[in-house]
Amino acid sequence: MFELIRDAIAAHQTIILHRHTNPDGDALGSQIGLKHLILANYPDKTVHMVGDGAGRYGFMEDSIMDEIPDSAYLGALAIVLDTSAKSLISDTRYTLAAQTARIDHHIFVEKIADIEATDDTFESCCGLVAQMAQECSWSLNPQAATALFTGMVTDSGRFRFSCVSGDTMRLAAMLLDTGIDTEWLFANLYSVEYNSLKFKAYVYENMHRTENGVAYFSVSKDVQTQFGLSYEQASAAISYLEGIRGYLCWLAFIESPDGSTRVRLRSRFLTINQVAEKYHGGGHACASGATVYSTDEAAALIADADEAVREYKAAHENWL
Repeated sequence: MFELIRDAIAAHQTIILHRHTNPDGDALGSQIGLKHLILANYPDKTVHMVGDGAGRYGFMEDSIMDEIPDSAYLGALAIVLDTSAKSLISDTRYTLAAQTARIDHHIFVEKIADIEATDDTFESCCGLVAQMAQECSWSLNPQAATALFTGMVTDSGRFRFSCVSGDTMRLAAMLLDTGIDTEWLFANLYSVEYNSLKFKAYVYENMHRTENGVAYFSVSKDVQTQFGLSYEQASAAISYLEGIRGYLCWLAFIESPDGSTRVRLRSRFLTINQVAEKYHGGGHACASGATVYSTDEAAALIADADEAVREYKAAHENWL
C-alpha cells in the first residue's frame, strides 16, 4: 500500500508535511513521526512541517511548526496526514507542490492527493505510519517512535476502542522496543490542572440528556476563558460523558476562535458518522466531528443523533 509514497519520498529532495487543523495527538504524532522516519532513513532530505499550533500537545518534541515561503513547494512532495477532507487541511499550500500524497485512517470522503494510502480499519494515522515503516524496512529511532506511539495511544482511547486489533498491539510493541519513556508521556497526556477539575464539574452540572440516550454539553468562548482553557482542552472534555450508562451517544459543542461551533460526536455500538456528514463533517463510525453555524442547526443535529440512538435501541435488545 505504501510503495508509491515510499518511491515519491525517495524521488523528492524536499518533503512538506501537512495535517488537519486543531491537531490532536494523532495528527501531530503522524506528522512528527513521519518527519523523523524520513530523516533517519534519508538523511540528505529536507523535511518541513506546517500548520497551526500544537496546543495542548506542545509538550511533544519538535512540535513547533516551520514557517516556509511559497517557493519551498517548488519541486517538492507534500504529504497530508490524518485528514479526510480538503477543507480540514491546515495550510492549503499543499496544492503548490509538484506532487501530493495522503496517509489517512478516516472513512473516505474525497480524493485529496495524487497518491493515496488510506485504510479506515486502523485505529490511528500513526498506526498507518508505523505500518509503513515496517513494510518499508525503515530504521526507527526513539523520537519517531514516541511521536507515533502518542497518536496510537490517544486515538485508540488507550487501546480500549473496538478498532484496536492484535496488529495494533504488535505495532505498539515495535515502537515501545525503541525505549519510549511512557511514564513521562502519560504524565504529559493525562495530568490535569486544578481548573480542569473545576471545568469537569461544570460540564456535569450543565450537561443535557435526550429522551432516547444522547448526552451533550456546550462550551462558549466565555466559559473557556472563565476556566482558562484552550479550545483543544475544551474539546477534549467530550471524554467526560463516555461512561454514562444508557447513553450511547455523546456530543460536545465547542465555540471555536472563528465563531463557528465545532461538534465532537462519540458513540458506543452505533455508527454516528452519518450524522456528522449532514453537518459539514465526518470521521469514524463512532468518533466524528462536525460544525454548526446556528442554534437551529445545533438543535437539528441533536435531534438526528437522538433518532439514531432510538433506532439502534429498537433494533438491538442487548445494547447494555
